[in-house]
Amino acid sequence: MTYKPFDLSGKVCVVTGGNKGIGLGMVEALAASNADVVIWGRKTADNDAAVKSASKLGTGKVKAWAVDVADEAQVVKAMKEAEEEFKRIDACIANAGVGRGAAAFEQMTLETWRYNQSINSEGAFLTLREAAKSMVARAKAGDPGGSLVGTASLAGIEGAGRNQAYAHTKGGLIAMMNACAVEYGRYGIRANSVLPGWIATDMTEGAQGNDVFATKVITRVPIRRWGEPADFGGIAVYLASDASKYHSGDTLVIDGGYAKF
Repeated sequence: MTYKPFDLSGKVCVVTGGNKGIGLGMVEALAASNADVVIWGRKTADNDAAVKSASKLGTGKVKAWAVDVADEAQVVKAMKEAEEEFKRIDACIANAGVGRGAAAFEQMTLETWRYNQSINSEGAFLTLREAAKSMVARAKAGDPGGSLVGTASLAGIEGAGRNQAYAHTKGGLIAMMNACAVEYGRYGIRANSVLPGWIATDMTEGAQGNDVFATKVITRVPIRRWGEPADFGGIAVYLASDASKYHSGDTLVIDGGYAKF
């Protein structure tokens, strides 16, 4: 008999940055598990392509909104529209992110620092705040539960030279998720962080073709390969499902064992 908690029929999941990379890997798995999925992304063409591919995978609806998560008004409006469209928000994955570093920390500009913070920190805060409002209101009306997820990074817990601007946003995101786990547990809402390692996405495109990087870094991954967006499908389904309803305040590392080497 199939383990039914992994069937997401009737659940509504919002995924920011869900039109490419890790976000799309999550979206496709959620859709294949029959969830209704809401994709947020800045580029309409990428949104449309993601909707087209994910819509074929399950029985739920897949829709997309063009949203810049660094814009508070856009986030508030899009979350309200998603709730009006689907009547509820069961899971929200704050996955949208950017990575911009510098040749050296002492050369890092305030503009670089703020660019990372505007999307990785403030964008995640705005997204999860609005999702929490919806979930808390539903709980107070007698329907508790929900899942808040932040896509952080190994950079948030390990040293990331020349990437301090990026790393501080991911470390802060982990702390925010832990605080949400404590605050919202009374409503049956759990909050967790997902920490990717070296994943083949647009953000790491430069490193993927670098022989030195492959020799010095990827060979240290015990599974001996780059991670792929599809590797995040299972964790997305688990955290959105009732299988994780007692799992909160955790940092879930998906890195092929890299952090243990």
